Amino acid sequence: MNELLDTRTRLLAIAGIVAGVALYLGIEWYEEPNATAFELLLELLKITPVVMTSVGVAVLFRLTQRQREEHLQVIRDLEVARLQGQRWRAESRVLLEGLGQAIDAQFGRWNLTEAEREVALLLLKGLSTKEIAAGAIYAKAGLTGRAALSAFFLEDLLAPIETVR
Repeated sequence: MNELLDTRTRLLAIAGIVAGVALYLGIEWYEEPNATAFELLLELLKITPVVMTSVGVAVLFRLTQRQREEHLQVIRDLEVARLQGQRWRAESRVLLEGLGQAIDAQFGRWNLTEAEREVALLLLKGLSTKEIAAGAIYAKAGLTGRAALSAFFLEDLLAPIETVR
């Protein structure tokens, strides 16, 4: 639909330009009936920059108007997406709370200790038993990982040896 309107608008603009130029040349010929075709062509060349500038301004105005409309549409679309995102997060939060309660209830039925519950949650999150065990060791030792554990024991062994003279 917009393309059809744009085509009509272009055709009307071209018709307007042709009609305006023809009218201008008609007035020139009426004022100077003895003017030659070359003189009328020179008059046409004189008004060409004005016509081109006018067309350029009209085109820029239309482009600016279209960009403003598109900008407003993007703002509306973003607002809709933001509201949908808020609604989705609220619904997800309710579902996740329900899932957390269901998991906790099942752990209760299994009589899991607090430590066992933590391990079970880590397993549910996808960690392997090796990763969970290592994480427990690092936590008890107050270290951040394998590199820190190695450094703790090897730091003194790798100290520079003093040379005797």
